[in-house]
Amino acid sequence: MDFPRAFPAFRALVCSALCLAFATAPAHAQLPSLGDGADMPAGQERRLGDRIVRELYRDPDFVDDPVLVEYVQGIWDRLMVAAVAGGELNPEIQERFAWRILLGRDRSVNAFALPGGYMGVLCGLISVVSSKDELASVLAHEMSHITQRHISRLMANQSLTSPLFLAGLVLGALAASRNPQAANAMVTGSVALQAQTQLNFSRSMEREADRVGYQVMTQAGFDGRGFPSMFEKLQQASGFNDKGGYPYLRSHPLNSERIADMRSRMPLVGGPESRAPQGSIEDAIMSARARVVSQPGSDALRAWATEPDLPGFDQQPLRRRAAALYAAALADADRRDMAAGRRHVAQLASAVAADPAGARLARLLAAEVEIAGGNGARALEALGPLPASGLGRPELILLAQAAQHGASSAGVTDRLQSWLATHPQDGGVWTLLAAAYRADNQPLRALRAEAEAQAAHLDWAGAVDRYRAGQEWMRQHRGGAGDYMEVSIIDTRLQEAQSRLREDAAER
Repeated sequence: MDFPRAFPAFRALVCSALCLAFATAPAHAQLPSLGDGADMPAGQERRLGDRIVRELYRDPDFVDDPVLVEYVQGIWDRLMVAAVAGGELNPEIQERFAWRILLGRDRSVNAFALPGGYMGVLCGLISVVSSKDELASVLAHEMSHITQRHISRLMANQSLTSPLFLAGLVLGALAASRNPQAANAMVTGSVALQAQTQLNFSRSMEREADRVGYQVMTQAGFDGRGFPSMFEKLQQASGFNDKGGYPYLRSHPLNSERIADMRSRMPLVGGPESRAPQGSIEDAIMSARARVVSQPGSDALRAWATEPDLPGFDQQPLRRRAAALYAAALADADRRDMAAGRRHVAQLASAVAADPAGARLARLLAAEVEIAGGNGARALEALGPLPASGLGRPELILLAQAAQHGASSAGVTDRLQSWLATHPQDGGVWTLLAAAYRADNQPLRALRAEAEAQAAHLDWAGAVDRYRAGQEWMRQHRGGAGDYMEVSIIDTRLQEAQSRLREDAAER
């Protein structure tokens, strides 16, 4: 499991939550078999994940970028289908776990799995991948940590070593009065024994996640060559030259070992066929977007904004030009240079006109640039004709944002409601719906939507506050029949949120 340097609250929360679970794990637990969750029920693991993720949603590095999230979610969904079809994901875990993706703004090349089916992906990882196959290898690896219940198994393993650890400390304390040197050696030895046992168990989990992840990603239709090529990039990003020293002091197998293992699983091929798969224009653009979304600083934005004007740019391969033009336009929007942004979008649209995915991304970017400039009407025009149903989440969010900047709001509320009927945990869309209700002078519905946005991010205290505000508004204003129906929903949802608050308090 690759714990990230991003999400500052993450490490403290994970450590405190896992240490608490380790401390309360039963001492009689036995080493589980592959995929066994040991003594931790699925519901308990889910609640542990909820407690961690609630804080991640509040972290400044959490970002709900609809374009990047849609890209990652599309890969994740394919892997989920393959995991179910291949028997790696059993029905109970599929139903009880969250299976949500959180995007972090950090530039670290990393991803991480959390208890209860949560998955974190950092912008730094997306920025270095060359294809969906490479990203799928990382997601499949982390998904396998979840499906194989590795956190539960780590806790069970910890319960086996803790008695030895405590015994070593006790014996060390007893020996201290007679031989301080022996006491120090005994304490140090007990700590080393526990650490080594935990490292060995973690390495076996990493190898298992590689093996299961490779099977899942290839069953999902991704190219298995993305696994070793991604490992090579992770090796380069690790910040040191891996010469094979001290392999038993690391929780993860050496990248060189993992690369060799993955290559041994692939059919024997030679020549160009054995190289990493070539990514699409969409893949190149998504990497460029991740670089800009990670907020690299004004110097990097300025460099990207001027790259298309450098000599010889037109002779670059199409994927390279498309990525550079996309990054330039996005950087222009961030720097509020709307003229340059429109120019770069126009160049991008012309370059990728023959690629459907690239053309769509160019349209979305054009609308995004106009919204950054506060021109909702031009943003709506840039989106072009929209289907009556089946609207993608990026288009939906840009449509709602355009309405906030002066574009026609006709039908926006209905579209947001339709999306939430099938995606009730989408906190970002609930927030947009609340703003749309307020613009339509529907304060009670806006309060309920604000509460649902808090509930979607597991902030039950915030949800209770907004639901109660809705009840108070109704007592003061005595609305119509539609408002009474809304209050009935609010009353029911308030009871659910209060119940979750009580459960959290009991666990604490």
